[in-house]
Amino acid sequence: MNSKQLRAACRYGQTLKTQPVAAPSLLAFAAFALAGCVTVGPDHVPPDPALPVQWAAREAGPQAAYVARQSADLSQWWHSLGDPRLVALVDEALRTGPDVRSAQARLRAARARRAVAGADRFPSVNATGSARRSDSNTQVGSGSMQNLFSVGFDASWELDVFGRVRRSIEAATADFESSQAELANARISLAAEVALTYVELRVLQIRLGIARANLASQTETLQLTDWRAQAGLVSSQDSEQARANRAQTRAQIPSLEASLAETAYRLDLLLGAVPGTLAPRLAAGGELPELPAEVAVGIPADTLRQRPDVRAAERTLAAETARVGVAQAARFPSFNLSGSIGLEALTLGGLRNSGASSSLLAGIAAPIFDAGRLRAQVDVQDAVREQALVAYERTVLTALQEVESALVALARSRERSAALADGAAAARNAANLARQRYSAGLIDFQSVLDSERSVLALEDSLASTRADGVLALIRLYKALGGGWSPPPHASQEAPA
Repeated sequence: MNSKQLRAACRYGQTLKTQPVAAPSLLAFAAFALAGCVTVGPDHVPPDPALPVQWAAREAGPQAAYVARQSADLSQWWHSLGDPRLVALVDEALRTGPDVRSAQARLRAARARRAVAGADRFPSVNATGSARRSDSNTQVGSGSMQNLFSVGFDASWELDVFGRVRRSIEAATADFESSQAELANARISLAAEVALTYVELRVLQIRLGIARANLASQTETLQLTDWRAQAGLVSSQDSEQARANRAQTRAQIPSLEASLAETAYRLDLLLGAVPGTLAPRLAAGGELPELPAEVAVGIPADTLRQRPDVRAAERTLAAETARVGVAQAARFPSFNLSGSIGLEALTLGGLRNSGASSSLLAGIAAPIFDAGRLRAQVDVQDAVREQALVAYERTVLTALQEVESALVALARSRERSAALADGAAAARNAANLARQRYSAGLIDFQSVLDSERSVLALEDSLASTRADGVLALIRLYKALGGGWSPPPHASQEAPA
């Protein structure tokens, strides 16, 4: 029954007072009219949190130069990173990832619970049938055998006078919409986690390549010192120092290889694959994505509309608010209609000609004394609703904090990368000059060692910092709600 029909029923119920209608019909229709006129409990009003007009990181600091004010379509942000392998991995994870499949199952369960709650609006009808054979004793009866066959239908219906069923349906619908948003949030988190893990794997491959390149360079230096020591130009101390420096670099390689394997296995898990499945596809190294010149972040209000976890928290609050009404309705009387119709005969064929018996019952049950139990249940549910409100507020603050932190991390990684790039280039030049001057006998070997160590440290730090920038960008896209678009209507169903 829609709102127009409910209002019409209420108005018609008022006119019945002045019309000559049979008393049973009057009572039945009056109860039916009342069923659409009263709904106890508070109505949900979406919270309107106080939000800043602009991001704090946007208004100050060097990051303001590349943060655009307008929002952008981030529904498939991983395509903007320009890596086909990453795009393929994210798309595959969204199809087969265990986290998404689990969220899809929760959504199906929420949809079924909503259907269960909606079924309470309608009467329940049951069919019955029985066959009985009795044999009486000659001392107390006729001593004959008798059969009795019966069939019938029973129906019952609870009139939703005070809105218990309507509030239950409202709560179940809000739970379903919350599950929709949680599924979207699972997709966002999975896409971001796959991208983060993939970038971590790529930077480990780059760092492993840097370590191996430095190992090769230090091997050449060791050969040079050995030749000079054999020629009597330097002491064997230079050879031992070169050998120790080379061994120290070589010791880093197994650790990097172990981290690389663990990261690849973690990526397998995200895609729901057996560990080692993706190793052949990822064996060939790749470059890290370049950071864009500008990042479109919009305003804080845009972010809250785009984040499914915020919507899920708001829908959970709506569900708990509706359940306050369910708890309050339990304190009011309940009205029930029940009826039955049946046939009885001594033979199975006689059921066709037997007369039908029927009954109709209207009942009311009202709580009189429960030592405050029902009132306490209302208080319990109201406290649960307040917890949901606090959880919503915390989710909003967490969303704002994640965006601000990602903006600052992205800006600082840019600055650090620029400085380290200059430092690494200078260190490589210094190492080449040091080896040349050492070969000419102009400097001692300690200068060569220091320059080689600086090259390894700066190149390794540069690779890690460049990866930190890409990781910060991915976290920013996730914090902005990238990977999901809010439905145009609150009740629109997301694909399962």
